[in-house]
Amino acid sequence: MGSLISNYIVVVSISGVLSVLLGLFAYYKKTDFAGIKPFIYSSFFSAVYTFGFALELSGSTMGEIGFWIKVEYLGMPFIAPSSLIMIMYFVGLERLINKKLLTLLFSIPCISVLLVWTNESHHLFYQSMLFRENAPTPLVDVVMGPWYIVQGSMTFGCMLAGMCLILWQWNRMKRVYRRQMITIFIGQFLPALGAFLYLIDQTPYGMDPVPIIMSITSTLYIWAILSRGMLTAAPIARENLFESMRDGVLVTDRSDMLIDYNRAATEMLEGLDSSAIGHPLAKLFLPAGKEAVDYVMNADPLLSEERELAWNLGGSTCYYQVRSSPVLKKDGSLAGRMIMLIDVTERTLLQEKLQQLATIDSLTGIYNRTFFMEQSRTLLEEASVNQIPLSIILLDIDFFKNINDRYGHQYGDMALQHIVGVCRRHTREGDVFGRYGGEEFVMCLPDTSLQQAALLSEAIRNDIERSAFYTLSGPINVTASFGVAEAGRENISLEELLSEADHALYTSKRNGRNAVHLSSGAAITHFNPL
Repeated sequence: MGSLISNYIVVVSISGVLSVLLGLFAYYKKTDFAGIKPFIYSSFFSAVYTFGFALELSGSTMGEIGFWIKVEYLGMPFIAPSSLIMIMYFVGLERLINKKLLTLLFSIPCISVLLVWTNESHHLFYQSMLFRENAPTPLVDVVMGPWYIVQGSMTFGCMLAGMCLILWQWNRMKRVYRRQMITIFIGQFLPALGAFLYLIDQTPYGMDPVPIIMSITSTLYIWAILSRGMLTAAPIARENLFESMRDGVLVTDRSDMLIDYNRAATEMLEGLDSSAIGHPLAKLFLPAGKEAVDYVMNADPLLSEERELAWNLGGSTCYYQVRSSPVLKKDGSLAGRMIMLIDVTERTLLQEKLQQLATIDSLTGIYNRTFFMEQSRTLLEEASVNQIPLSIILLDIDFFKNINDRYGHQYGDMALQHIVGVCRRHTREGDVFGRYGGEEFVMCLPDTSLQQAALLSEAIRNDIERSAFYTLSGPINVTASFGVAEAGRENISLEELLSEADHALYTSKRNGRNAVHLSSGAAITHFNPL
């Protein structure tokens, strides 16, 4: 046996040993990479193939060589499909891996194994096998059968698909992941090139170079696993946890220049695309409005913080919860920061609506009684501390029941809204206006004396009397009665003040309505501005 063949057998055997070691190393390596199993299977099938080929080269008779060729096919047809499945996991396409795909990929290799082991009875895989002339050792040439072409097409198709997937994902992966991608690409390209040279009879003595090449790719894989973190969850994490996150993520360097972002962020920020890489974050946040720009300019990159911002997007206002955290190098120095944008618009609007329901009367749009009491109690305390006057006005629509009975509740609601509209024309900044109950309304007037409150009440009463609200049944005129009280003594409670105003209001009702009466604590008097 020539020294070339002997050396070839040694190298092929070493390739088989490396494949076994690679499979064992991957098996015992703790990793979250979901594609580790097909990688192990690929290494196992490679070992079967290379050991079978080494024994084929050592055979001296057609029977021995034919047997070891059959052994080779227990591994060789399954290598490319297993590698393709591993690559699909690596680039984040595991959602496409299902029983239908696995059946499609592995049914042809299974049929190939069956046909190779039964070839003598049908010759569908090899039409014939004969010894190569002028070879330094017994080497076999084969005449391809129809299924040989099917299996070869399947193998090249899987290898080509794997390489295409890697190239497709190239621009989506960061540089640290590209090293792993290059390793896997080489692991696909070199065997495919060797198989192609073998098929066009461009190898020494027509020998299959793929097992030799596998010693190179196995060594490369082992090196990549040990030094480059290959077959970790990192690429999957970026595709499935970074790119597929519903929340937007931005990564900046120490100068707050954008260096990375995910797909969700492009939907949350105007103008975010690949051209934004390397630009200041403040420029990117500029269309979002003042709050967003202030956040970028004033946030400390060394601190983790969280805040909610109003965000202009496409002419409408959204609300984002912005979480910022520093990105540190291994030595603890600052590398940049990561900013997460969480769309909380729906939650914020719901909170605002709940807040509105808790504070606003739904029919009239003014404060409800509960919130009015809270606000007025605070103003009363401030007035007492600062020794400034504060007055209360209570007003009640006259003969409101008659409106409901005669025209219906719909017109009664319109009357309430009409009164609110008139009163709003007279309220001032700082006044608190609310619905006290039914057809009764209340105003809290800080820094307002009894006389000033009386004049305001008279102006509102006169405006209501002169204003009609228009309906399908024609114009309807309404009037209102008023009671006014001032917090004239120390430590008076809001309830006491409201009680005094209520007594004054009752007096207006009892004395003909459509009038203003004042309570000075000890006496109630009719207010006549003339």
